[in-house]
Amino acid sequence: MTAAHAETVTIAALGDSLTAGYGLDQEQGFVPQMEAWLRDQGADVTIVNAGVSGDTTAGGLSRVGWTLTPDVDAMIVALGGNDYLRGLDPAVSRANLDAILSAGQDAGVTMLLVGLNVGTNYGPDFKRDFEGMYVDLAAQYDIPLYPDMFAAMRIEGETQDAMRRFMQSDGIHPSAEGVGMVVADMGPVVLDLIAEVRQ
Repeated sequence: MTAAHAETVTIAALGDSLTAGYGLDQEQGFVPQMEAWLRDQGADVTIVNAGVSGDTTAGGLSRVGWTLTPDVDAMIVALGGNDYLRGLDPAVSRANLDAILSAGQDAGVTMLLVGLNVGTNYGPDFKRDFEGMYVDLAAQYDIPLYPDMFAAMRIEGETQDAMRRFMQSDGIHPSAEGVGMVVADMGPVVLDLIAEVRQ
């Protein structure tokens, strides 16, 4: 291994279909777009796509052990969307995310937690508990939180109908353009994550 290669920061992106790039050409997904954006900013980084479509926080927990290989320096945890879609108890989702972050802490990797803003179709208590688990766990582990995966699209779209133009036909997964907006907004936070790894 050359000295230059040894300095490359390796980030594992542990997530679901939003991370995996569901419905998009390979180069249009979150991981390749984020990696390209970071490299354009001068970062020497490799992002490992540890996204599995359909995965819940439980699925992520089952995979975190083999995701955290010795060459991984940092981990982006972006899970919970499928828990929400299935109406799973937020307390269960929280426990799974807690265990994932604990595994990352034990492995000594720098971490970023990505949350989701959700609707009120399961009631206001569910929304409060679901969104609150990300805030609480980020504080517990003293790690940065990107509060809402879709924040950039929500701002640009303003309304749910307007936001649909950044989504695929299923109305759930972002289009390549939508992913680009997510990447541009989240990218600076990931640059900070890389800087923390290099400290």
